Parts: sequence; structure tokens; C-alpha cells
Amino acid sequence: MTALYKGALLHRLYERFTPAAKDRRIADLRIGLSYVGVRLDDGSAGLAAVLPDSSPRGCTVLKDAGTYAGSSASDMLQYLVNGKNALHRAMGVAVANALAGPPPNPVEDREATTYFDLKPGVNVAMVGLFAPLVDRIRKTGATLSIIEKNPERIGLLSPEDRRKALQESDVAIITATTLLNNTFEETISLLGAPRTVAVIGPSTPLVPEIFEDTPVTHLGGAVVADAARVMQIISEGGGTPALRPHLRFVNLILKT
Repeated sequence: MTALYKGALLHRLYERFTPAAKDRRIADLRIGLSYVGVRLDDGSAGLAAVLPDSSPRGCTVLKDAGTYAGSSASDMLQYLVNGKNALHRAMGVAVANALAGPPPNPVEDREATTYFDLKPGVNVAMVGLFAPLVDRIRKTGATLSIIEKNPERIGLLSPEDRRKALQESDVAIITATTLLNNTFEETISLLGAPRTVAVIGPSTPLVPEIFEDTPVTHLGGAVVADAARVMQIISEGGGTPALRPHLRFVNLILKT
């Protein structure tokens, strides 16, 4: 695999959707406690996660607030390449996810781990804590190492243990928020030779071509099924549990 520069996947996403963005406008933007939601003028919608401490504090977090609705989707898509913080990048990813729309021929299944053939002797590296998956993975007998940046969520691994977990993993489950905090490229560069590398979470761009020369074998993301309800829930501070009934969770198998 060719070494990728930080932000390379977001640049690819920008290039992929720049032509389509020119013909679309932002109909609505919502920034909640957990997610950014974008609805375009054709009714399509996309979302991306809001990371803790993803933007600077103060009165000018978004100096262009009040001008986004009605603007060209191209303007917000540019945050993928020139955003100043993770909140900007989340806005760009949400626009890209709206432009991407439902992927062709997805496998609809809410439980991505059913594809991973987990059993005793399998080493799993989870990058970003997916709490609902932890018990399910451990019940298979697989060995699970969790790599998390937030010490309030779980004990942190040392840099050495982090590298060891990634290097020795058979299955790597990577949160799509690594794209938002610009750690995705570094993370995959530390992998050894896992048989499965899955990028999962509602922020995941369901766009196989941007992952073509990476070790990623699986994308697990979400398509907005009810844009009105999703935008309302985001505005009211809701997270994944509240959004779940109004999303379609889908999986794309890129390589077998």
C-alpha cells in the first residue's frame, strides 16, 4: 500500500463529489450535540459525527452561521480540504454523504460483526470505542484491543501497545470519525496484514472508490431514510439511539 498523506481520503471525497455539488444547494443545516445533518435542495440528506472538542470555543465557532441555508453545496464541500477543525470536516462529510445517496446493492444488516468470522484465536483491534459491539465480540472468544483517544470512555493503551494491537490484528474495526480528526491515514499505516479492515459508523462515506488502494475491505454506514425526523432529532440533541429508527444501516463488502 502506498503511504497516504494526512487527509488524503477527504481530498478524494472532495474530488469525487465536486461536479455534483455545483448543481445542488443547502436546504437545511443542523448542528447538534452528536451529529451534523445536511439536507440538500433535492431532498437528499447526510450526516456526520460531531467530535468532543471539535471546534474552538468562543463567539466565532462558525462565523458564517446564518448563511449556510440556500448556499451552494460546493461551498460546504470545500470544508473537506480547507476546514479549520473537525466540525468543519464533519460538515463537509455530511454534504458528501448527502450527495452520495444510497449505494447500489448494499447488504442491509445492522450488525457488521456478523461478516467478520470472529472466533477464539482471532485478534481484533477496535479503533474508537463502539460500546454495543464490545460484548458481542468478546462472546465469540476473539481477543479484543480497544484504541480510544478519550480517557473518559475507557482506559488508554500506551503508544507501544497501540502499535502492537494494530500490527497483530486479524480484524481491524475503525471508526469513521478517524476521517474527521485526520488520523485515518496514520491508523491504516500502522496495520500489519489483517484479513478484514472495516470502517464503520454513521459518518462512513459509502463510496468504495475512495478506499481502492487502502486495506479497507468493508464499509458499514447509514443512509438517511427520513430526513425530516433526522434533522429534528439532531437539532434536539439526539444521538445514534434516537436516530436509529430513521436510518438504514447498510454494509458494503469491498474485498473478500
